[in-house]
Amino acid sequence: MRLSEQDIINAICLHIGERKQLHPSQVEVELMWDEDYGFSAEVFAEGRSQIIVAANMLEAIERYLLTQMNIRVFRDQIELKLEDEIVADIA
Repeated sequence: MRLSEQDIINAICLHIGERKQLHPSQVEVELMWDEDYGFSAEVFAEGRSQIIVAANMLEAIERYLLTQMNIRVFRDQIELKLEDEIVADIA
């Protein structure tokens, strides 16, 4: 299974919204990839910005698959990849 960049963004919006008690539409996400630091995302919520690292992205994807698609996966089954866009392959 493969999640698109939009699916990953949706997962992060839901995850951050749940943690900060916000509606997911109040969260904005920009995915990033850097040669030195790998995958990360800049999250804008409540007028603030924060950077989340790949581990937090994987946690958000894991929860998204469970709550939205009723699929139980473990973090080591999720692989972030940079292609034309950032995608997540699920083993």
